[in-house]
Amino acid sequence: MMYDYLTPQAVTLFIESALREDVGEGDHSTLASVPENTQNQAQLLIKGNGIIAGVDLATRIFRYVDANLELETFVSDGDAVQFGKVGFIVQGKAQSILKAERLILNCMQRMSGIATYTSEVVSLLEDTNTQILDTRKTTPNFRLCEKWAVRIGGGQNHRFGLFDMIMLKDNHIDYAGGITQAVQNTVDYLERTGKKLRIEVETRNLEEVEEALRTNQVDVIMLDNMSPSTMKMAVELINGACQTEASGGITEETIREVAQCGVDFISMGALTHSVKSMDISLKAF
Repeated sequence: MMYDYLTPQAVTLFIESALREDVGEGDHSTLASVPENTQNQAQLLIKGNGIIAGVDLATRIFRYVDANLELETFVSDGDAVQFGKVGFIVQGKAQSILKAERLILNCMQRMSGIATYTSEVVSLLEDTNTQILDTRKTTPNFRLCEKWAVRIGGGQNHRFGLFDMIMLKDNHIDYAGGITQAVQNTVDYLERTGKKLRIEVETRNLEEVEEALRTNQVDVIMLDNMSPSTMKMAVELINGACQTEASGGITEETIREVAQCGVDFISMGALTHSVKSMDISLKAF
């Protein structure tokens, strides 16, 4: 699993792009109404229960906007929080606080919702050896934060993008002419380019599992939309020859049964595409 996306450069690039989208040529509401040298403070009010995420990112946003802002934090990423908790107090130039406010809230609300749901899902797999993975079903230009939030919530990241792992899904396989040909083409490509990437193959039935195994070139076999009984037979068939990942329509109600089939991973797009943001606000006081 890849975590190297959380570089200072990547986070700074995200902040720059997000501020450019939101602020543009200037925060005219603030520039027009608040005198330049006004000093003030604001507190982050948490209005929900769950796992807080985005505190580290908020700190970086404040520092990027104005290095002279002073921040006192009372919670850390991954902490369980309750309604009414104050997350931090920021003090300094009022114009700077207002400029950073919406970006920080947008990030923390969304990230905390993801971390909270991920934590709930991970808790359902207590006493199993199965790990929860996210997917590429993320919001464009916000993937870094969403995958970061999954980690904060106790989940693991799948590949970050199309560049850091080979995943041969149904369309790749159908276009290539089958699993065997798709895998062979992939092996040839990796040898030709000198790239060292793990290979995962999506399978839809036991016959495809057997075909993927016969290539002897696959690191992970995805068991897609299989019933628990079929999945259990697939895991027995694979017998540790490679890792296994269950995927496709898995819910809170079915996830433990899937894990009990013996799969190494369960991937859930819902971790990032179907969560409710936590209610958080930044208020002057």
